[in-house]
Amino acid sequence: MWLDGPNIWTYRSCIEALVDIQELEQFPSNLLPGFYERLTALLPGLVDHRCGIGEPGGFLLRVREGTYAAHMLEHIVIELHTQAGLDVGFGKARMTSKEGVYKMVFRTPDPMVGMACLEAGVRLLHAAIEDTEFDLQAELKIIKHHCDMHGLGPSTQHILDAAYERRIPIVRLNDGNLVQLGHSNQQQRIWTAETSKTSAIAEGIAADKDLCKELLAQCGVPVPEGEMAKSPEHAWEIAKDIGLPVVVKPVDGNWGRGVSLELSKEEDVKTAWPLADKESYTGVIVEKFIRGVEHRVLVVNYQVAAVSRGELVYVIGDGISTLQELCNQQINIDPRRGESEIFPLRPVNVEKNPAVFLEVQRQGFNASSIIEQGVKVLIERNSNASEDVTDLIHPEIARLCSMAARVVGLDVAGIDLVCEHIDQSPKGQSLAVVEVNAGPGLLMHIKPAKGKPRNVGKPIIESLFPGDANGRIPIISYSGGLEIDGFGPELTEILEDQGHRVGLACDQGLVMNGRVITITPSANWQAGRNCLINKNLDTLVMQVKASTILSEGLPFDRSSLAVITSVGPIQGLDEWDILTREQHFNVMRTVVDLVLASGHAVINADEVSLLPLKDLCDGKVIWISSTADNPVIDEHIQNGGMAVVCESSTIRFLGTRAEAESRTPIELKQPTENLIKALALAATGWAMDVPHHLLRADIRQRY
Repeated sequence: MWLDGPNIWTYRSCIEALVDIQELEQFPSNLLPGFYERLTALLPGLVDHRCGIGEPGGFLLRVREGTYAAHMLEHIVIELHTQAGLDVGFGKARMTSKEGVYKMVFRTPDPMVGMACLEAGVRLLHAAIEDTEFDLQAELKIIKHHCDMHGLGPSTQHILDAAYERRIPIVRLNDGNLVQLGHSNQQQRIWTAETSKTSAIAEGIAADKDLCKELLAQCGVPVPEGEMAKSPEHAWEIAKDIGLPVVVKPVDGNWGRGVSLELSKEEDVKTAWPLADKESYTGVIVEKFIRGVEHRVLVVNYQVAAVSRGELVYVIGDGISTLQELCNQQINIDPRRGESEIFPLRPVNVEKNPAVFLEVQRQGFNASSIIEQGVKVLIERNSNASEDVTDLIHPEIARLCSMAARVVGLDVAGIDLVCEHIDQSPKGQSLAVVEVNAGPGLLMHIKPAKGKPRNVGKPIIESLFPGDANGRIPIISYSGGLEIDGFGPELTEILEDQGHRVGLACDQGLVMNGRVITITPSANWQAGRNCLINKNLDTLVMQVKASTILSEGLPFDRSSLAVITSVGPIQGLDEWDILTREQHFNVMRTVVDLVLASGHAVINADEVSLLPLKDLCDGKVIWISSTADNPVIDEHIQNGGMAVVCESSTIRFLGTRAEAESRTPIELKQPTENLIKALALAATGWAMDVPHHLLRADIRQRY
């Protein structure tokens, strides 16, 4: 079961599985001969798991002493995530009321990835128990395929890590890299390194290399001379006019595809033209080759965030191996190279990479050539920006790169700069901006081969959420029994009177900014999520039920205010093995656990079972009570707290803040149909800073 949001286990999304260990209930790990040795041989990384004693080796100590299959499966699944390159580190296994059946939960970034790890974990556990074959590498290949298909790319994940550090809410919008940061009208979006602030016009300019270069030149940014080439013959004519050597590349290409560098021969220029044309929709450009070293300068919000320096890639012959074999031996073993997007560099295949093929052909070789001992063959020129030199960039070069990003209009730009000395003034050296790229890859900066890794996600997040902005809107959850029925619609009316644009998800339906979307009961994850992605809303009011927490998780990570008047009915919760009042309380405490430190929890002090919630709330507690002489409230007020009580058919606001704001009593009609709901509305209005005279009018109109 996929719990996509805070739940009874964790604040983050996870998978909960029912694990029936059957006869293994009678056979803990210490009673399985040879099991320990087989398990540790299959997954030696389990030695780092801290379970039990809280130190590395803790879990394996439990295995030696004796633990049960569900617990072992939990750790196996976590380790499979780790082996696939994913950092999860959370899991639990707990007994249910049925003998031999456990609830096992583990954090995972994606349900498809998590299920692949779970299924592989079951097979591995059986293999370790039964002493049968298990191909770990084959299983990891399947898991990594799911990561590639369904997981976030490394650049996106890096930005999200920076958002998480700022406690900015994260909402994934598709199976790819489109992610919403923040909620409703406070949201921003990213698609890898493109953001809500990335102009479509700027993207178009960056994609049109000829137009981009023309605009840069007009604004004083040095660019290489060049022209559009309509044919291979035309390309050679242009090359002769502007002077050799030249670069031939697609007008609208990226990632260096179809780019051929330092061409001086007619044959090479004409051969390069179709390679570039194949990668372009709009044409091929021939440019003057700029001598120097290629650099990638990342500019965020018109400030340089990181700089990587490129390097030429060579192989050296041994007199025995073919060129492709040398590439495999000397280049493709680089751990930075791989087929998936988690790798910054791709493996070299001479026959399949046209630019590489042309480069080695110009030197008189092909993939099957035997390279003589000591002969150095150039393989790639433009794909290896791998050394961080951020601290070296000269201020004037940084200013030029920032200007280039500003001219194009990109909030996040990858500037391809060729220069002889990145740490010296542009004057007196060969230097030019050769490309400006939208949506640049970040991996070269996050994981450089040499130099200091750069947290480039941080400036991207700071540009989207300046200062103390965190993308949050007021989120009000409410829970209880019949006494809270209708609370959401009534509160929504009060808030809308104050100008709030409210999304309401409750048993009465789904309403967005006064428009009824459905009258079908909507106290569920999907309805809440629909409100949080709606840019026209600035507040969410959501009814939270135990069944939603148990079956789906909650759509928000934290809330501004939680209202809980009772734990609600326990009927029907046996489906999730919730059988006692204590278990029910542990489910419903989730709504208070999620209250922000700056928020409030409105709690019914007349319900003795709710009193422990006070110590679980990070924010301030506002007690409500149908009587004025509740000892819990007396103590709370003496300690500087807040409360709303009923005394002589009058709602009274208690506490120093109420006195400072002159929160005068509100008289109620006789008889009051639902006193607890009236008190909860008054307390919520107070917490939401509804002006007192307006709150009084709303309460008296209803009660």
